[in-house]
Amino acid sequence: MPVTTQIANLAGHSIIAGQQTPGEAGTTHGINPATGGELSPAYSLITEAQLAAATAAAEEAFESFKELEPEAHAAFLEQAAANVEAAGQDLISRAALETGLPEARLTGELARTTGQLRLFAAVVRQGDYRGVRIDPALPARQPVPRPDIRQRKIPLGPVAVFGASNFPLAFSTAGGDTASALAAGCPVVFKAHNAHPGTSEIVGRAIAEAARDLGLHPGVFSLIYGPGASIGQALAKDPAIKAVGFTGSRSAGTSLMATAAARPEPIPVYAEMSSINPVFLFESALRSEAGELAGAYVTSLTGSSGQLCTNPGLLFVPVGKDGDAFVVAVRHLLAQAHGATMLTPGIARSCREGIDALEGQDGVEVVARGVEGSTENAPAPMVFGTDVPTFMSNTVLQEEIFGAASLVVRYHSAAELVAAAQSMEGQLTATLLLTEEDHPVAAPLIPVLERKVGRIIANGWPTGVDVGNAIVHGGPFPATSDSRTTSVGTLAIERFLRPVAYQNIPNGLLPEPLREDNPWNLTRRVEGIISQHP
Repeated sequence: MPVTTQIANLAGHSIIAGQQTPGEAGTTHGINPATGGELSPAYSLITEAQLAAATAAAEEAFESFKELEPEAHAAFLEQAAANVEAAGQDLISRAALETGLPEARLTGELARTTGQLRLFAAVVRQGDYRGVRIDPALPARQPVPRPDIRQRKIPLGPVAVFGASNFPLAFSTAGGDTASALAAGCPVVFKAHNAHPGTSEIVGRAIAEAARDLGLHPGVFSLIYGPGASIGQALAKDPAIKAVGFTGSRSAGTSLMATAAARPEPIPVYAEMSSINPVFLFESALRSEAGELAGAYVTSLTGSSGQLCTNPGLLFVPVGKDGDAFVVAVRHLLAQAHGATMLTPGIARSCREGIDALEGQDGVEVVARGVEGSTENAPAPMVFGTDVPTFMSNTVLQEEIFGAASLVVRYHSAAELVAAAQSMEGQLTATLLLTEEDHPVAAPLIPVLERKVGRIIANGWPTGVDVGNAIVHGGPFPATSDSRTTSVGTLAIERFLRPVAYQNIPNGLLPEPLREDNPWNLTRRVEGIISQHP
């Protein structure tokens, strides 16, 4: 196989507590999915004994890291962001080789990655996530005096994070799970995705160097390489690990959930897994913007070769001439769309298998077919069609195809839409394309969708997630393992915290966020009323 020369002096080893650590369990290579060629260097895989050294270092780092003063804590996140940014073109070039993603997409993803780290630095400085509540003693209260009770949230402990295949930067080594866990005060042991080992090494070095330069315990961050079936499972079992962050397939996510639940001390697994993101197109919107909507649908469907967790895999279109015209427009546009290189040969193979399975279902027809791509692992985009009764009677039609494939479901009435929505599994998003004239038809859907999804969108498309304070990137199973959480935005920090109450503890023994003089100048809730230190 052709071999591409290495970039950025890659070492090809895990980084355990700041040290390059050659693995003792064989090697693997990144693969250029456009050519099938191996990328140098070879990456050494660690043993379970070497993994134990990483988790032990994380446990050693925990006590000092969880009580880190806010300014130093925020500075660490900002330095990590600056170091990742400084990797610049080397990082983007390596990620492009390992994933087949275009450099423009990766440039935007790099900005999102560093932006997330800086956003969490601001969260750390503000301190509201610490959840400080104080009920001062009331010794004269009758019939029973009230003790002094103070509450704060503390980090859970070391966290295992698994890199995602489809976001080599924003959901990987320094991505949302790592950033939110570090912001919570949890050391991270990061298992690199074997599809982009060089990208992971470059970013892992940036984080490890930030910890070193700011004088933190090196166990705050480790990067490891190994098979998911052995090292990944061992990581989830390790008693030092207190939570898991994962983005990937339903089968891998549920396997980690089972492992974590079977431990002597079960731990939470925050897994983002499977979603087909239904889009509901209403009559009035269709009449006024059919051509534009068809173009936007095809663009959303085919972007990044459909390898986005918010890809519109399901579109409800009304029966009638306007719906027919929309489908014709989609057919014309998709016929000109070429397949793009997918992230790995395995993902491309799985996409083709999913397309074949959907095409073989009774009551399903091919609506539109694109063109096979010019590189390896670039299947043609596909759109299929069916009706609501068929959709509701066949669970195969709800299965995610990770790629540029979608199902158009034709509906007759608002009642059919509500019934279809009620029959669906949990999703990350649902989208309503409508005008004011459509509001009476759309209104009954809202309460149904609230129970099915994490984010409801009007007059947009689900692809694209704005990282901020109000965003929710989660949803009921199987979209995620815990519908109460989000993996994107500042609320993601809550996954790695738990409350502790301190009753009648002398002021000198209290942790700093709870002391009378409020040395960290935190916003606190005193007697139920929000109070800010002068």
